[in-house]
Amino acid sequence: MVGIEELRRPGGLAVQMLVVAACYYGAARLGLLRELTVEGAVVTPIWPPTGVAVASLLIFGLHCWPAITLGAFLSVLSLTTPDIYVLGILIGNTAAPVCAALLLRRARFRTDLSRLRDGLALVFLAALAAMLISATIGVGLLVLTGSLAAHGFWPVWLAWWVGDAMGVLIVTPLLLLLHAARRPLPLGRWKEATALAVVACLLVPLAAHSSLSLLFLVYPLIIWAALRFQLVGSVLCALFTSVIATVAATDGVGGFAGLSRVEVMVKLQAFNGAMALTALLLSAVITEQRNTRRSVEKACQELVEVLEHLTAGEPPLPRPHTADEVDDRPWPTGAP
Repeated sequence: MVGIEELRRPGGLAVQMLVVAACYYGAARLGLLRELTVEGAVVTPIWPPTGVAVASLLIFGLHCWPAITLGAFLSVLSLTTPDIYVLGILIGNTAAPVCAALLLRRARFRTDLSRLRDGLALVFLAALAAMLISATIGVGLLVLTGSLAAHGFWPVWLAWWVGDAMGVLIVTPLLLLLHAARRPLPLGRWKEATALAVVACLLVPLAAHSSLSLLFLVYPLIIWAALRFQLVGSVLCALFTSVIATVAATDGVGGFAGLSRVEVMVKLQAFNGAMALTALLLSAVITEQRNTRRSVEKACQELVEVLEHLTAGEPPLPRPHTADEVDDRPWPTGAP
């Protein structure tokens, strides 16, 4: 593609690096708008930069890792004075997304998330496994520098790990979908999409801020979005719900009122994690089933055409191979 070839030129690569670093920094500033204090350490319930980093590596290739390091450095620079231990933070924040991309590459991950195995790979390899690196290095350095007491390692480590994992679960699929978007919804679907958005805007704030702890009411909404709009609908609903729930948790209202900071963190992260897993895996299953049905319908149509040619005494036409018949897609063009 022309766009990819242009990006491979030195000038194009420099622009690409700056864009990725700016997106990483912008996502970090958004994530820092809502914070929780656990054992004296400030953590974010959702850390969007990890999602930006993993998506950038999947879309552009592994060569953009310096942009992630630059974005992480700018983020740290806006919070504290750089010292020697910042280098360890940068290594952890860069190594975790790179490890996630390598694990997904090993698992033959498809960026369109059209199979259940792609959803499972993103959850267990990229989010849960790879983000262990950044959490362990980051919290370990806090303990080594004396910024965190040794007994606070595990609560802070859990909050850091889940925050990074949530960034991958919620932000990465959304960015991959935006990158692959080619055409808008048909006019008839916009009516249902508008209805879904209106219901979400009314129901989610009510569920999050109600003292009756009605957060479970968002699950029918996630199921509706996944059934009718697959990944794009479920991910957008999950992102909106997660943001509203995080605001309620950090303000200590609704179902989070009267809880300690550790209890707020555990309850919020359990809800966000369960909701993101439901949205991602359910939509992947539905998309895979629809693709399987289309493949069966296409095979039946081709069989009918072959039988018609044989009945007429003509040799059947050669059947061209399609991308759907190949189990493995090549790694994105931008990869080295």
